[in-house]
Amino acid sequence: MKSIPIYPASGQLPLPTDAPPPAGTTLLDKRGRAVHDLRISVTDRCNFRCIYCMPREVFGADHAFLARKELLSFEEITRIARLFAARGVRKIRITGGEPLLRKHVENLIAQLAEIPDVELTLTTNGVLLPRMAGVLRDAGLHRITVSLDAIDDATFRKMNDADYPVAAVLKGIAAAEDAGFGPIKVNMVVKRGVNDHGVIDMARHFRGTGHILRFIEFMDVGSSNGWEMSAVVPSREIIERIHQVFPLEQIEPNYTGEVAERWRYRDGGGEIGVISSVTQAFCSTCTRIRLSTEGKLYTCLFAQSGHDLRTLLRSGGGDAELDRAIAAVWQNREDRYSEIRTANTAGLRKIEMSYIGG
Repeated sequence: MKSIPIYPASGQLPLPTDAPPPAGTTLLDKRGRAVHDLRISVTDRCNFRCIYCMPREVFGADHAFLARKELLSFEEITRIARLFAARGVRKIRITGGEPLLRKHVENLIAQLAEIPDVELTLTTNGVLLPRMAGVLRDAGLHRITVSLDAIDDATFRKMNDADYPVAAVLKGIAAAEDAGFGPIKVNMVVKRGVNDHGVIDMARHFRGTGHILRFIEFMDVGSSNGWEMSAVVPSREIIERIHQVFPLEQIEPNYTGEVAERWRYRDGGGEIGVISSVTQAFCSTCTRIRLSTEGKLYTCLFAQSGHDLRTLLRSGGGDAELDRAIAAVWQNREDRYSEIRTANTAGLRKIEMSYIGG
C-alpha cells in the first residue's frame, strides 16, 4: 500500500471551504464524525521515562522541553474549551506528559469545571495523587485514569525507567478512591516480550476492586519508541488469555465512538476493557481532537503536524474568529491512519505521545 501522509508539513490553519454552521451546532468532519472529545495536554514534561512514550535515550537530561512562555495559559485553554463545548464536545481529558507536574493544575480544573454539560477527566501516572487527589476532587474533576503497565515491580521499574515502584502508583490509586473518585480506570500498555507475561496477574489484582482495567495495544505513536508489529499483542489474544482463567462475556459500549471494547467477568468480579487501535481500527467512529501544550490542534493521535491556534489567540483574535478556525480544522478532517497503517506509514515521523497525550 502507498504511504499516505496524514497532514501537510505546514501547521497553518486551513481556510474554511464553506461558512461554518451556526454557533451552537455540532461540527461534522468529511467522514460524518461529530466532535465529542477534547484532549488537552498541559505539559510536555514527565517524571517517568516509559520505553513506549518517552524513552530515555531520546528524552534525556539534555532534552529541550518547551519554555513556560510557549505553554498556553489556563485562561487560553479555558477559552478554547468553551468554544469546543459550544460545538458539541461533551468530554474533556487533561493529559501531558504528566499533567500533575503543571503547577497549580487544579486552578485549570476549577475553570473548566464551570463549563456546563461537560465531563472532566484526567490521565496520570498516579505517583503524585496522594497529595493531589483531594485537591483535584474539590476543584471539580469528575474522573481519573491511571497508567500502570505491570503489577510486578521489576517489570514496572524497567518500563517506567525512572525507578518508581508499583507501590507508588497503587498508593495514588488508593488516594484517588479515598477522595471519592470511582470507578478508576487503570491503563496497561502491553508490549510482547516486555510485560505481556503479567496480563493475568494484572487482571487478578484488580478483579473485585471496582476499578476498570484496560489493556492497550502497543501503538506506533511518535517516532522514538521503536515500534514493530511483532511487539503488538492483539487484544483478542489478551481476552483469550484472561478468559481461560477468569471467564468473560462481552458487554455493550457506553456510547458511540467509545474506543475501549468492554468485557465483564461472568462471576461478577468486575469489568475490563481492550483498546485495539492496531488490530481493529476504530477510525470510522473517532470523535477526538487534541490541543497540544503550546496551542496546536491535532485531529489524529498519529498526526505529523498540527494547526496553530496560539498565534490567533495572542494576536487578538475574537471568539468568532477562533470558532471559525476550529470549525475549519474539524470540517476538513478526514483522518483514518489506523485503517491505512503499513510498515511504511508506521515509519513516518509523527508527533510524540508525550506532546499531545495518549
